[in-house]
Amino acid sequence: MRPEFFTRAGKTLALILGLVMAAPAGAGPQHGIAMYGHPALPPDFVSLPYANPDAPKGGRIVFGEPGGFDSLNPWILKGNAPWGLGLHTVETLMGRSIDEPFTLYGLLAESVETDEARSWVEFTLRPEARFSDGSPVTVEDVMWSYEVLGTQGHPRYQTAWAKVAKMEQTGERSVRFTFNTPDRELALLMGMRPILKKAQWQGKDFTLSTLEVPMGSGPYVVDGFEPGRFITFRRNPDYWGRDLAFNRGQHNFDEIRYDYFGDGDVVFQAFTAGETTSLRETNARKWQSQYDFAAIASGEVVKSEIPNQRPSGITGLVMNTRNPVFADWRVREAMILAFNFEFINQTLNGGLEPRITSYFSNSVLGMDHGPAAGKVAELLAPFAASLPPGALEGYALPQGDAARAVDRGNLRKALKLFEEAGWTVQEGAMKDAAGKPFAFEIVLAAGATETQTIVDIYAEALKTIGITPRVTLVDSAQYKERTNTYAFDMAWYTRSLSLSPGNEQLLYWGAKGVAEPGSRNWMGMEVPAAEAMVAAMVESRSQEDFIAATQALDRVLTAGRYVIPVWFPKVSRIAHSAHLHYPGRIPLYGDWPGFQPEVWWYED
Repeated sequence: MRPEFFTRAGKTLALILGLVMAAPAGAGPQHGIAMYGHPALPPDFVSLPYANPDAPKGGRIVFGEPGGFDSLNPWILKGNAPWGLGLHTVETLMGRSIDEPFTLYGLLAESVETDEARSWVEFTLRPEARFSDGSPVTVEDVMWSYEVLGTQGHPRYQTAWAKVAKMEQTGERSVRFTFNTPDRELALLMGMRPILKKAQWQGKDFTLSTLEVPMGSGPYVVDGFEPGRFITFRRNPDYWGRDLAFNRGQHNFDEIRYDYFGDGDVVFQAFTAGETTSLRETNARKWQSQYDFAAIASGEVVKSEIPNQRPSGITGLVMNTRNPVFADWRVREAMILAFNFEFINQTLNGGLEPRITSYFSNSVLGMDHGPAAGKVAELLAPFAASLPPGALEGYALPQGDAARAVDRGNLRKALKLFEEAGWTVQEGAMKDAAGKPFAFEIVLAAGATETQTIVDIYAEALKTIGITPRVTLVDSAQYKERTNTYAFDMAWYTRSLSLSPGNEQLLYWGAKGVAEPGSRNWMGMEVPAAEAMVAAMVESRSQEDFIAATQALDRVLTAGRYVIPVWFPKVSRIAHSAHLHYPGRIPLYGDWPGFQPEVWWYED
């Protein structure tokens, strides 16, 4: 099925934000909650606007994944759990619509209530909510889940939990969270924590990885698995929430299966052989030139392109500033100059993909590359003395030569910056004044063939200025362990960013992550201006202030030169069996968690 690409002509993100930020927070129990204003859908909505309420049930979808897994607990730091486990089997109090910047609707909770200041939030559970064994989801399960996740779970849960002053049961089916910090996003974040069955975990150490299947209340249950090889989910015929408006048109497959393979090339081969039924392609040139196999020609497999209106996020090689060689911004800028993006993009993508120019590029939240002005300049002014060059004056990535692997002009600029930072080429090798070589390790996940190609081209360019990086390939479990503990100098880094950035940005860029394992602050940045901009974002009460704070954060991150960015796709490219379909109405976020397989279906 081909999508009707954004039929709401002229509806820009700025207009959407303006609409949802215009109205005040509602009083009394509500069916949903938005970051600003009211939810777009009324209490009596029939289904999410991008779901097909008449989609048939049945069939299966099979995905191929590189790597493997060794745990079935995705909510802790240890172990490597399979993608989809929490997504398909466990639910949250509220469910997110990916057609709005940040709006939640009742899922396990039938209602949500908060005050104008959002100093507290209260949820009331649906009386019919059940775990997969038929037992009711209780307030006790909710409170236990929040406390154990906030104190023993992955660090991503701890930031918000630290802002909860009190959690209390306020009725037979109601729980209230009172906050100790002004933060308007907390009322939404409290609706997005996975709810686990307390009785299953009694007497067990939650912090340990395990292969015990967790019990949830979601639409699927684990039907079978073999660590590192496959995991299968079966639709629960007794799923308590199948008739909810929020779920109508979702969770249509009888079976969802993930098969694991050695690397991305094998994943592609398995798809062309018909072993899997859907494949997300990330290489634009490959999409054009290698999707000519028999199943495409016969129509058994079709190619779909899914547009979106979300920020580019950041993808590329991150430099770990915990290593002194990357502590100087001049060195990081030199490393960016040595990376000839235009040649690499031409070689791998035929020059078809646009470059990531900032963390929130491709959206209204992205920074202006000229001098900071207006509210953005006002927000950054108190930090002017500590900001790297370009944050206030404007910063743009260097342009390379698409026809040559090595751009000599940019390398000359890089050598000058290295020299200013105390590094010179001595006897063919980059060294400091004491003769110590400029040495670092690039850690990559084995099987990521495109990433390895990028690094190979980059490493050859670095050799021309006396730098020979050590490239180490590790399996998926080791990669997770090393990046969780920041045991790398440079690594491949991807951070998807939404249209409603908030508290999670502290986990990405906050100083706490410099030493605390498991954060997403892989670069090890400790920048007060970044944390101040995040605070301004979550405390904003107007569209103008929110956008200005995000653009200011974007400037701090981009001018920090922590990542050598590559490209981003403006569309998602999905090849899939002709029996797999999706609605013609594409949501604001496009191909995002909540789209495939949630609203897809099988049809003969």
